[in-house]
Amino acid sequence: MSDATTPDPVHGVPPRADCVADSAGGITFDLVVVDTAEPVLVLRRRGGSGGPSDETRLPLTPASEGHMRAVLPSTMELAEGRWDVYLDGRAVEPGIRDLRALVDRVPDEEGGVAVRVPYPTADGRLAVRSWVRLPHAEAGDLVFGEGVCTVEGTLYGAEAGAGAVAEARLGGKVHRVPADGEKGTFAFTVAYDALAEPPVGAEQLWELWLRPDAGAEPVRVSRILDDVWDRKNVFVYPPHQGEGYKAAPCYTTDNDLCVRITP
Repeated sequence: MSDATTPDPVHGVPPRADCVADSAGGITFDLVVVDTAEPVLVLRRRGGSGGPSDETRLPLTPASEGHMRAVLPSTMELAEGRWDVYLDGRAVEPGIRDLRALVDRVPDEEGGVAVRVPYPTADGRLAVRSWVRLPHAEAGDLVFGEGVCTVEGTLYGAEAGAGAVAEARLGGKVHRVPADGEKGTFAFTVAYDALAEPPVGAEQLWELWLRPDAGAEPVRVSRILDDVWDRKNVFVYPPHQGEGYKAAPCYTTDNDLCVRITP
């Protein structure tokens, strides 16, 4: 008789992994495993081409009686995207996820800002959301005024200098506003009227970018330095009612900050 609490490759019971994320970007996976064809935990990047860079293999080693452990070190490269977790070709289910070390973390900027958050997918599988950004503009508080939104945040890997601007982008359209900041911070204000060119006939999603100085490449404004892997439906802001439109900041499923304009 098999133990119903342990993964059973013969009967197809999916394995389950508990995860602990550390502040440096590493993740420890602990699984209950009695038998496995290959003691390797496999991470595959969703939507990848299937090349070597789209698969990461983590050896499983004994951790305690009836348990095995795999470690994703913070020093191991993991391309930006969503990585599904497999054992023996079977999707791994999420167990307990300890993400406390990710809250209010200050990243080590050397080599880029790397963030890895284990999370449950909508269909009950375990996956890892990975971001790799340098420079990185981390959105912080949003301050609302009459018809405007001010974005404040922290800039990693760059400093806001002379000629710093924020850019709201929609297709080939770009609206620029001045940006400022000191000691690794930034701030800028977007007026909704400037984006909502009448008539507004359909939803518009303006992406927010930051150019730290006149000659710098633009940096996407996002919020990734915590334990929230998908802010889209969690951080919802009250809309401003303009003339013939509504406007509000919002986050995408990739935690990038936008301004949504709707009729």
